[in-house]
Amino acid sequence: MIAGLGNPGAEYSRTRHNAGFLLVEELARVWGAEWKSERRFDSLVARGAAEGRTVWLVRPQTYMNASGEAVGALLRYYRVEVPRVLVVVDDADLPLGTVRLRSDGSSGGHHGLESVETHLGTRSYARLRIGIGRTEAVVREITGHVLGRFTTEETEVFGRVLKHAVAQVTCWLDEGIEKAMARYNGPAR
Repeated sequence: MIAGLGNPGAEYSRTRHNAGFLLVEELARVWGAEWKSERRFDSLVARGAAEGRTVWLVRPQTYMNASGEAVGALLRYYRVEVPRVLVVVDDADLPLGTVRLRSDGSSGGHHGLESVETHLGTRSYARLRIGIGRTEAVVREITGHVLGRFTTEETEVFGRVLKHAVAQVTCWLDEGIEKAMARYNGPAR
């Protein structure tokens, strides 16, 4: 299961905070998977096939800070083991154009990851952070930045990031997290 976190609704469409949504949308496009509403899980779900496996792509419609509700419920329903879950989020502390996959760790203050951790009961799940940068390194209040849309220049960089991240996710599925981290963590090529 690959859960891309973001916020539902037109006002959040294609914002930096929806980097997780944008990646799973790209995976669905590449794999020819169609999105369906799963109201009982408050999610959009697409069933894809990649590297000889069935992969559930998820876009929780709970808003970012409650994403774990949907992810946890879907994980239990589809009987997906935690080591087979990947959560994709934006990260303002990573420069735009950078990706970082990890097998576990802290939320780093990301409320979507905090919610997932709460509902899975563990920090030991894979997470792919997609760098969206920040406008000023010393400013902690970044709501306007993360909820803003990519500039024209950023959109070009983010297009490369999506291709790079699709390759990283494919490597994760095919060769495991260690190879995917070693081969793809860092700036998109």
